[in-house]
Amino acid sequence: MTTSPATVPVTHDDPFSVEVLTDPLPFQAALRDAGPVVHLAAHDVYAMGRYAEVRAALVDWQRFCSSAGVGLANFRTEEPWRPPSLLLEADPPRHDAPRRVLSAVLGPRALRRLRERWFAAAREHVDALLDDRVVELDGMAALAAAFPLRVFPDAVGIPREGREHLLPYGEFLFNAFGPPNALVTHAAAAATEHAAWVAAQCTREVLADEGFGADIWAAADRGDITAEQAPLVVRSLLSAGIDTTVHGLGWLLHALATHPDQWELLRTDESRRRVAFDEAVRWGSPVQTFFRVAETDVPIGDVVVPAGAKILMYLGSANHDPRAWDAPERYDLRRDPSGHVGFGFGLHQCVGQHVARLESEALLTALLERVERIEPAGEPVRRANNTMREWASVPLRLTTS
Repeated sequence: MTTSPATVPVTHDDPFSVEVLTDPLPFQAALRDAGPVVHLAAHDVYAMGRYAEVRAALVDWQRFCSSAGVGLANFRTEEPWRPPSLLLEADPPRHDAPRRVLSAVLGPRALRRLRERWFAAAREHVDALLDDRVVELDGMAALAAAFPLRVFPDAVGIPREGREHLLPYGEFLFNAFGPPNALVTHAAAAATEHAAWVAAQCTREVLADEGFGADIWAAADRGDITAEQAPLVVRSLLSAGIDTTVHGLGWLLHALATHPDQWELLRTDESRRRVAFDEAVRWGSPVQTFFRVAETDVPIGDVVVPAGAKILMYLGSANHDPRAWDAPERYDLRRDPSGHVGFGFGLHQCVGQHVARLESEALLTALLERVERIEPAGEPVRRANNTMREWASVPLRLTTS
C-alpha cells in the first residue's frame, strides 16, 4: 500500500486476480489496515474493507446507490449485459414494489408450508448417501449443490428439464459483476444459452400453477407489480437463490469438518444449531463483494470519495474485521454472528436469506440425526470467481451413528 498526494491510501494489488480470489484474507487484512477507504489503482475505483464503514454504506442507499450497477461496470456509462435486477440493481422508488412482493412471497407463511416437505427431502437425501458405516463423498456435489437443486427449483415451480443451466448461469452472473477478465470471457459464449434458458423459465406459461413463480405472477394480476416486472422478479429468485445457498452450505460443511469441537457442540447443544449457517456465512462470506456508486461527494474518514465514483464494498473483509469480531478467523458457534454483512445489509439485504436458512436447517438436521463424525477426506479445492468465495470440491468422510 502507498499513499497518494491526496492522502488516499492506494493499492496496486488486484482484488480480482486469481491469487487474491482464491486466498483473499491477506489482501483483506492489508486493505483494512490501510484505512477506512482505499483507492484500487488496478481498476480506478475505491474500496472499503472495515466493518463499520461497509455496514454504514450498505444502509445509506441515498448516497451509495445500487441502480448504477452493483458490479464494476457503471450502468450510467456502460450497457448492462442483461436487464438489471429490479431488486439488486435498483433503488427506491423503482425497487420498492418488487421488494414488497418478493418479501411477501418468501415470507413466514410460505416457509411454514415448505418446512415439513424440505425436512423430509433432506432426510431422504442424506439416507440415500449413507449406505455404509463410513462414507466418503464430495460435500459440494453430493450435499451443498445437490440438496438446494433438489428443493428450491420445485418451490419456484420451474420444470425439471434443463435445470443443469442453473449453476453455470449463476457462476457467470457473479463473475460478470467483476472486470471482463478470463473468468468472464471463457464462459461468455455458453452464458448466452444459460441466460436464455433462465429467462424462458420466468414466463407465466412455463411456471407451475403453484409455487413462488406463480405467486409473483398473481401479484402482477393484482396490480402490485406490472406484467413486465414479474419475469424479472422471478429471475431474481433463480439468479441469486441457488448459488449463494450452495456456497453457504459448502462453507458450513467445510467449517464443521475442520472444527470437530463445533460439530460436537452442535450434537450436544441444540441451541447452537440456529447460528451454524449464519456463522458459516460470516466466516466464509460466499458473497465477497458488491459495488455502489457515490451519488454525491462522500466523506469517509479523512478522504472524500467523489460523486460518480465506484466503491467496492468488501463484505468478506468486513466479516473478518478484528475491530468488529473477536478472533474472526475462527468458526465459533458460541459467538453471535447476527450482525454479519454476508447477506448485505439495509434496504438491499438479501430477501431470500430465510429460505437459505431453512434449506440449511433441514440439511444440517438430517446430518445430525445420522452422522457421528464429519471430517476432511482430502484437500478441498478452491474455484476462483470474481464475486463469490467458492469451493469446487470439499472431500468429506462421514461416520454414521
